This record gives sequence, C-alpha cells and structure tokens, in this order.
Amino acid sequence: MILEKWLMPDEVFPDFTAVTPELLGARGIRFIFSDIDNTLATYDDPTPPEGTERWCRAMERAGIAVIFVSNNSRERAEGFAKPLGYRVYGKARKPLVRVLKRAMREAGARAEESLLLGDQLLTDAAAGRRCGMTVFVVPPIRDKTTLFWRIKRRIEKPYMEKFARERNRAGK
Repeated sequence: MILEKWLMPDEVFPDFTAVTPELLGARGIRFIFSDIDNTLATYDDPTPPEGTERWCRAMERAGIAVIFVSNNSRERAEGFAKPLGYRVYGKARKPLVRVLKRAMREAGARAEESLLLGDQLLTDAAAGRRCGMTVFVVPPIRDKTTLFWRIKRRIEKPYMEKFARERNRAGK
C-alpha cells in the first residue's frame, strides 16, 4: 500500500533522548532534521528545555548537525532555536517537502546521511520518507486533544500498531 510506504518509520523510540550519537554514528547519520513541538518540547516551551539543550549539544559534540524543521510559525521556530544557535525552518508545511529539501541543500546533507525526527506520521514521517531520509518517531510529549488531533492520531494508530507487530516478529 502506497500510504504505508510513506508513513512507516524506521524506528520508534520512547522519547528523543533514546536517540544517541552512538546509534546515529553507527547508521552513518550526520544530520538530524527535527520537528520541535511535541518532539523536543511542548507547545508551551518558548525555548529548549534543559534536557533538549543537553541532547542537542551532545549531538553537536559528536559531529552531528541538528536542524529544526517545524510546521509552526517562523517566530515560534526561531524563538525556540535562537538560544542554541542552530538552523531553523518554520512554516515547513510537512508533509510537503519543499522546505525540508531546501534545509537539506543549505546544510549540504544527502538523504542517506539524514534523519527526520518527529512525533507525527502524517507530517514528519511522510516528509522524511519522501526525501529518502531515515525516519525516527517518538510519542508526542503532550498531545493535543482537539477533534482534529484526535482524528489525526486515530489515522496514525494502525500504522504504529503494524510497526510494533513487525518489530516483535523480527525479535527487536
């Protein structure tokens, strides 16, 4: 099924801190294109929480570039990224890939050495897949409860369950 091809992540982690420089190094990943809201911080965090900053700096020390690609406003994305001094792209409109491809081009990143990290299959995973990247998904830090978000998560649920079944079958 075509939709499945675009929505299935390569890995699912309990949270972003489980994604380590060692793991990425072993996979040849040199660039992380990360969502912000509900992936690295809640929508209410105007700047990176301490744990997020520590994780980003660990990646930086390992020679892995962190680039923020958010569907939120430019102001929100830039305000979040400013304390870290990292590249940031707001209003990315994922699953569309124009902004993500521009971010890759400006960073000098090839798809095979790039990771898309996010909390949503319909936006983050789909965009990363369409760009040929490795895709890691984490559960949302604090999910929204509006009708739109509940419908979105319900659409994603069968794909997450299928991923879990396949991982269990493979013994991972």
